[in-house]
Amino acid sequence: MPVRLGLERLIDGPDRSLIEGKRVGLVCNPASIDSQLAHASDRLREGDWTLTALFGPQHGFRSDLQENMIESPHARDAKRRVPVYSLYSETREPTAEMLAGIDVLVVDLQDVGTRIYTYIYTMANCLRAARGHGVRVVVCDRPNPINGQDVEGAALDPDYTSFVGQFPIPMRHGLTIGEAARLFNVHFGLNAAVDVVTMDGWRRDMWFDDTGLPWVLPSPNIPTLDTAVVYPGAVLFEGTLLSEGRGTTRPFELIGAPWIDGERFAETLNHRGLPGVYFRPVFFEPTFHKHARTLCGGCQIHVTDRRAFRPMRVAVEMLAEFRREAPAQAMWRDPPYEYEQVKPPIDILYGSDRLRRAIDAGKDSDAIVADWPHDEDAFHRLRERFLLY
Repeated sequence: MPVRLGLERLIDGPDRSLIEGKRVGLVCNPASIDSQLAHASDRLREGDWTLTALFGPQHGFRSDLQENMIESPHARDAKRRVPVYSLYSETREPTAEMLAGIDVLVVDLQDVGTRIYTYIYTMANCLRAARGHGVRVVVCDRPNPINGQDVEGAALDPDYTSFVGQFPIPMRHGLTIGEAARLFNVHFGLNAAVDVVTMDGWRRDMWFDDTGLPWVLPSPNIPTLDTAVVYPGAVLFEGTLLSEGRGTTRPFELIGAPWIDGERFAETLNHRGLPGVYFRPVFFEPTFHKHARTLCGGCQIHVTDRRAFRPMRVAVEMLAEFRREAPAQAMWRDPPYEYEQVKPPIDILYGSDRLRRAIDAGKDSDAIVADWPHDEDAFHRLRERFLLY
């Protein structure tokens, strides 16, 4: 039997009472589907409630905007005959006007278990807004696709708070979106009226392909579970002048640049014997984004044992090697990045300037990751009382 989603428990029982007789707003995108691939907005069109508005996160309600940092417009949905409000626009938080006529705001978004993925902050912003405007929030829980056990990386330094990092948690947090809602609401003081509708049958050791649920890409450049597995580390390359594989069929798995010899680069990384991964030399030409229509050398990250694989550690090793391969080459992308106008994008992504400074100073990778266990252990303890499974 597949895992039963929070959405299904909300609509089909036993949690219908949370929305019965209510005017409902829905925060969703194309991955907001049930186990039979029916979309949440269609499921909520029928029942003892009224669907009054839709809200879309980054990339839009239809997830049709490919690039990061491209705001989506407000619109009206012709099929469902309700307004569609963009929460990645001139506002990232629902306004009083958007929430007018809504009793309950349902959040049903597929997270990918990584601190910088913005859907958890869209949810947090909904909690803030709902508290201020007297609206109740219902979060429909979904699986963490890369399991709910593993935690990796340093906690974000609060001085580097941004839209891709609102709270001091590690890069790989091991939470479901419902557990994140509980953590944000209680420990970080959002204090909204929120209910989390749990899943049936999900276990912390599950990866998405253990759940029996269909995969729908949660955003345009997370096409597969393989992408989600490498993403907590490979996303750091968004903060560099290296291609993270956008504009290819393997985003975040293909990493490279025009000045890199892929054969030498991959061979050097493989000699390090990192667990659970093989670096295959590649040469690729992105069709858009960085280095569009320019030949890049680099590697494809092949995960051979996903339980042993540590995506953040692998990304650090790769960044260090890219610096050694081309020490005179500019490496770091300039701002702006995700509404941050001053701080370097790599610092916003990593959650401090420590990684960038260490790479530029030629520090050994072991030294760069030395502070991670302290933060990982502290977060394991912190999150314990917010876990639902």
